[in-house]
Amino acid sequence: MPGKKKASSEPSGVQPNSAAPLSLITQQNNFPIVGVGASAGGLEALEQFLRDMPPDAGLAFVIITHQHPGHTSLLPELLRRITPMTVVAAADGMQLMPNHVYIGPSDGRLGILNGTLHHMEAGPQSPKLPIDYFFRSLAEDQHERAICIVLSGTGTDGTLGLRSIKAEGGMSMVEEPHAAKYAGMPASAIATGLADYVLPPAKMPKQLISYTKGPFLTAAAVAAESPPVPVEPMQKIFLLLRSRTGHDFSAYKSSTIRRRIERRMNVHQMKDPQSYVRYLQENPHEVDKLFKELLISVTNFFRDPEAWESLSEPIQQLIAKKPDNYTLRAWIPGCATGEEAYSLAIVLKEAIECSHQHPDLQVFGTDLDAQAIEFARLGQYPDGVAADLPHERLEKYFTHNDGNFRIRKEVRETVIFAAQNLIRDPPFTNLDILSCRNLLIYLNADLQKKLMPIFHYALKPDGLLLLGPSETIGSFTDLFEPVDKRWKIFRRRNTAVGRRHLPEIPAQPVPNHGNSRPIAIKATPREGQISTVLERLLLAKFTPVSVVVNERGDIIYIHGRTGEYLEPSPGQPRNNVIEMARAGLEIELNSALRHCIAQDTDVVRKNVRVKTNGHFSIIDLHVARIKEPASVHGLLLITFRPSAPSISDKAETVDTSTNAPGHIERLERELQHMRESYQTTLEERDTSVEEMKSTNEELQSTNEELQSTNEELETSKEEMQSLNEELTTVNTELHSKVDDLSQANSDMQNLLNSTDIATIFLDNDLNIKRYTEQAKELIMLRQTDIGRPISELASNLKYDQLVEDCREVLKTLVFRQQEVQTTNHESYLMRIIPYRTTENLIDGLVATFVNIQALKKAEKEGELRSFFESIVETVHQPLLVLDEEKCVVTANRSFHEIFRLPQQQVIGTNFFEIGNGEWDLPKLRNLLDTVLTDDQPFEDFAIEHTFKNAGHKQLRLNARKLKRDTGQPSMILLAMEQVSEDASR
Repeated sequence: MPGKKKASSEPSGVQPNSAAPLSLITQQNNFPIVGVGASAGGLEALEQFLRDMPPDAGLAFVIITHQHPGHTSLLPELLRRITPMTVVAAADGMQLMPNHVYIGPSDGRLGILNGTLHHMEAGPQSPKLPIDYFFRSLAEDQHERAICIVLSGTGTDGTLGLRSIKAEGGMSMVEEPHAAKYAGMPASAIATGLADYVLPPAKMPKQLISYTKGPFLTAAAVAAESPPVPVEPMQKIFLLLRSRTGHDFSAYKSSTIRRRIERRMNVHQMKDPQSYVRYLQENPHEVDKLFKELLISVTNFFRDPEAWESLSEPIQQLIAKKPDNYTLRAWIPGCATGEEAYSLAIVLKEAIECSHQHPDLQVFGTDLDAQAIEFARLGQYPDGVAADLPHERLEKYFTHNDGNFRIRKEVRETVIFAAQNLIRDPPFTNLDILSCRNLLIYLNADLQKKLMPIFHYALKPDGLLLLGPSETIGSFTDLFEPVDKRWKIFRRRNTAVGRRHLPEIPAQPVPNHGNSRPIAIKATPREGQISTVLERLLLAKFTPVSVVVNERGDIIYIHGRTGEYLEPSPGQPRNNVIEMARAGLEIELNSALRHCIAQDTDVVRKNVRVKTNGHFSIIDLHVARIKEPASVHGLLLITFRPSAPSISDKAETVDTSTNAPGHIERLERELQHMRESYQTTLEERDTSVEEMKSTNEELQSTNEELQSTNEELETSKEEMQSLNEELTTVNTELHSKVDDLSQANSDMQNLLNSTDIATIFLDNDLNIKRYTEQAKELIMLRQTDIGRPISELASNLKYDQLVEDCREVLKTLVFRQQEVQTTNHESYLMRIIPYRTTENLIDGLVATFVNIQALKKAEKEGELRSFFESIVETVHQPLLVLDEEKCVVTANRSFHEIFRLPQQQVIGTNFFEIGNGEWDLPKLRNLLDTVLTDDQPFEDFAIEHTFKNAGHKQLRLNARKLKRDTGQPSMILLAMEQVSEDASR
């Protein structure tokens, strides 16, 4: 199998295939492509995912990770140990093959076109978001076959790409946040509400294979012309949606709805539409998910920037006509999460600031998705919106806090958001601007035709209508005139609405359940009102038979009996005055209308012959533009006046001969009209051809500019997100380093303080860098003295050569050691050594002061002890030193010689136990106790005793207390003097 083949110098499926025809490439790439995005902590998740993925699943995997530019990735080698599939590093021009794993490069970005990978160089200002870039490219190239998986990582890279894949009907998987080592990327992806599966990496392979083996991705399902979901189940699904959400999707384009239903069926591995209907009935939460999938909520700030620039001038003209106390009203149906509503509010505020008028501003944003409306009301957006906004607008209209941009209060207060169904609920009225961009493309043609009169009805005269680049007003050119054809900006015509254009509100009938209250809508002039105005006008000024038409010739109103001049044309009923004109009148009427519209002047045609029921009438034709009142502005008045009395049928028959008077003149006049009409038609045709060429060129240029602008916007957004992620990574590393340094500093400070050694660190200029607490006892140091020269500080040392010694050590790099004293007569051992860095560079000095006072004292006590021991050993009388327990601490040589006792039997032995208790005399015991307790010495205490080793002895004992330092135990000095027998007598 190809999946078990290891990578080689020329692995299968990795050779460029640019020479292959497009049809062959498309046929070869008829398999799903899985984009896998991972960042910090993603290696472990990738290993778990690939370890359980079968090698013959028929999928191609492209792994995109965050890596430092120029870094040599070890990921291919690591993953080859995990999976038997072929693992290769992605290269420019590499054709994707199933059962292969491709590793994205560390520098630049990876895109895909016709199943071929392309390595794109990233500019220095491009956002470093490689996962989003590849996911978007994958969505545009593979559509339904695009699959994305978001694994562990920090930041939000992959979120926007996931939205793009979902918009194209692809599938998305996200790692469970609690299972991810870093939950930033998975949590951001889940927050969109578009993740199909949220699983640990080990469970993803099984679910992925089940999805790809379903009918949604099979070639037959994708290419089938007959709908996989029949009409009856579709209607039941619409009914369930309406019952659950209150919204009817039956007027949406069936192809879009059907594909999204099929995708949800494939998510649950269902092939039978009836089974999915039952599943919807049993699981209401699936209805909510389907409803969410049917809604289109992809938008951003100032989408199509050139369109907003083109809108600036018409808005300025609109504002210039308004008084100061006027309230400027705008409506954005289908506002999604509010970006376009806020964009329009910002543009209007900027236009108001540039104008001399100061009208109030009121912007309405409505959408079917209540969750999107709640998000819009918050007015808070992630950092990624900075890529869509100029820096000046970002600073002026947004505040940044906790990683989010929030709309400023002065803009937020001008926008009102509400949940509304455009095709069911009444519209907002008395509007100056209506922006309905990229919404009509999801509605069927019949519903679009119903919405245009509603838009005309909602707008005030000269109000502006904004549509998306792929949308048009259709045949409603009598309701709107173009302002900018390229960006689909239209102005409401100030013309009366004919009967065929009367708006149906709501556009889609809604059953009345009895508990809904009627909504009051402010009325605008209706046909009856227009008829009344025109009737009064005609009765006051014109008595002849007349017809009011618009510039297209459609009849708006008829006054008097027009049967002699107009008659219905055969076929489908029409109300166009040119088509209804009788023989002889059609050419004259058409010419007069053209001339009146082109020259904006009244036109009179004399002696026009009109054939009516076999005879002719001679009339004067008058065509004039109606300029007052404003409610009927843009209409034309056609008047028919008889110029001579009618003649009999017989006479008319004679007059029709070629010899009749004036017949040649009439023919010449008709011929002249025909020539003029022909010339006009030719000119209009040439003009239309030129306009079509110009429009085609503009469309091509617009397409290129849009693609360039889109790439720039995406690049800016990706760069900012990538930089944010890199900063987060660097910040984490720096935070770890700071913690380590802080811990090391604390350890060093505690170590230095625990040594109880006064230490001072100096730089090369002998300025204080650091010191320990013990140094304050020698030199007058404070925290503010850091950086001051040591020569400026007072000290307690009886030593004036400290600064000279430091300079000498810096010069010779030979340490110096000196015993110094303080003013309170304490001795210190001073050591001055060079400070060497880890690179073996001299960076100052270290001066230490070790307190040797105790050592000096011990040394002195040792000298005294040796002195007194020499004296004691010289004395010929026995001497003992006893501790508080009456144990012998020391005994001189005379004692051992006289009593003939070795040292080991005396030293450390209780005095009263020496020689089997020979000294245990009660009176002597009491006297020794008195010496210790009362500090009362005794002298000449006589003892006569026969000692076992020494024989009979007569002794006089003297004892006194030895006073020692505070805290030391007391001792007794016991001296013995032998008494001869003669002396005793």
